[in-house]
Amino acid sequence: MTNMDRLERIAARLPEAERVDIEQWGDHPTFRVRGKNFVFCDGEARHLSLKLSREEAAAVAATDPGVEPAGYGLGRHGWIALTLTPGEDQDEDRWQQITEWVRTSYTLVAPRRLARIVEEEDGTA
Repeated sequence: MTNMDRLERIAARLPEAERVDIEQWGDHPTFRVRGKNFVFCDGEARHLSLKLSREEAAAVAATDPGVEPAGYGLGRHGWIALTLTPGEDQDEDRWQQITEWVRTSYTLVAPRRLARIVEEEDGTA
């Protein structure tokens, strides 16, 4: 299974999430809910950007060598940039963490009603 397959499966379990490929960015995929991005990535889903709380983003960037604050000034708003190294894309523990981050990113940008559905599923509501 490819990284993109995994990412698409994660997003498919989120209410009203959709994949939108951006022509101006070389058809790089984004994942959105009601027009708001919660994941940016490259075509192979080796480079992902997601939104976390500012506190969590700072902690993750400080402790995870594959993560840094996202560029274009997004890092100061809690966006992180994750790069999957070869072999890491087959690491189930890493994908469990990515799943949690994608779901968190979704809940931070989705309309409250939709976010609450995911938070209740995750036991964080």
